[in-house]
Amino acid sequence: MPLYPAEFTLYTFRMDAEIIAVGSELLTPFHQDTNSLFLTDQLNQIGIEVRLKTIVGDDRARLANVLSEALGRSGLIVLTGGLGPTEDDISREVASEVLERPLTENAEARRRLMERFARTGRPMPENNLRQALVPEGAELLENRNGTAPGLWIEKDAAIVILLPGPPRELEPMFAAECIPRLKRISTGAVIRTRVFKIASLPESEVDRRIAPIYKKFENPSTTLLATPGGIEVHLRARAPSEAEAEKLLAAAGDPIENLLGDHIFSTRGESIEKVVGMYLMMKQKTLATAESCTGGLLSERLTRVPGSSDFFAGGAVCYSNELKTQFAGVPAALIEAEGAVSKPVARALAEGIRKRTGASIGVGITGIAGPSGGSAEKPLGLVYIALADERGTEVREFRFPGDRARVRWLASQSALEMTRRRLSG
Repeated sequence: MPLYPAEFTLYTFRMDAEIIAVGSELLTPFHQDTNSLFLTDQLNQIGIEVRLKTIVGDDRARLANVLSEALGRSGLIVLTGGLGPTEDDISREVASEVLERPLTENAEARRRLMERFARTGRPMPENNLRQALVPEGAELLENRNGTAPGLWIEKDAAIVILLPGPPRELEPMFAAECIPRLKRISTGAVIRTRVFKIASLPESEVDRRIAPIYKKFENPSTTLLATPGGIEVHLRARAPSEAEAEKLLAAAGDPIENLLGDHIFSTRGESIEKVVGMYLMMKQKTLATAESCTGGLLSERLTRVPGSSDFFAGGAVCYSNELKTQFAGVPAALIEAEGAVSKPVARALAEGIRKRTGASIGVGITGIAGPSGGSAEKPLGLVYIALADERGTEVREFRFPGDRARVRWLASQSALEMTRRRLSG
């Protein structure tokens, strides 16, 4: 049976997709649906837009309802998980029921199962034969890394794909078995994105500045995301060719980039620590840290960057007052007079660690991350960050909202942003 009626014009059809992730474990705090992220990226690369994602537990009635609704609104439905050999693996049976395609044992699927177990020298449990049951008219998708074959099923003007849940099985199967098929029948459109990562501006202010620009465009679409310590602006363009998509992105993106200026620290997806590392290497400078309330988080983020040994001299976690003196040379009398959380102590941390390590730049951080230790004079979230180099020392005061983890993260983010701005001139 042909996938589309003879009068249907394939290249005018916009194949929107949705993903149904199956498995009760995905509804707990202990497992994340990472398959949807991979599938969305792969589909976007060939011009297929994912419009909806749903997670369904191992419940036959609910999965049948979700799949039935999906067939009424999407040209491509991808189910992940639920193809194993146990009773709670229900995707195959539910698809058979909803699509009205009876299950029969597939000789090829049975042969592959038996050969796989024979190669391992283990007897095949009887319930593994469930994985050889295939809805009528379905195509097998070879699984080179597991026992469950995938399934490709065409129903009227829709395609339903069933994939195994483990990423090590799903990802190579989708790339080898599904992408070539989808490329042959897709519209030929491409989806391209541009992402601006922004520091030191709140989401509301970013939107106030750029809304007059992005509201002029339906294509590309614009999304603002608040992330820990920054804002991201995502532009997504869909066009018949990559060149046309890039032209659409430029029409909206270039004015936005000009307007936000040096508040943008990345246009290629890099983290701010990677950007700081690139500046340090480009200018042949090194950096050292003296951290109190962040407990080494800034150093940890810098050393995530490959090649950080070329620009990161080292760091000291000066949590106690004694170690502020011992590691960074902060005078004990200064701490006694000003308090450990103060501008003078932050300055002394930055200048002291720079002197002791011989680094080009020293960063000092001291503050009150909570949940206790705050006062009316020095509330929770109060952080002082200092940056010292050959041009002098800059000290800034911050009042960060949130719990202990958020205050520590925002402090490390602000220290990186101060360093980026100093290095970028």
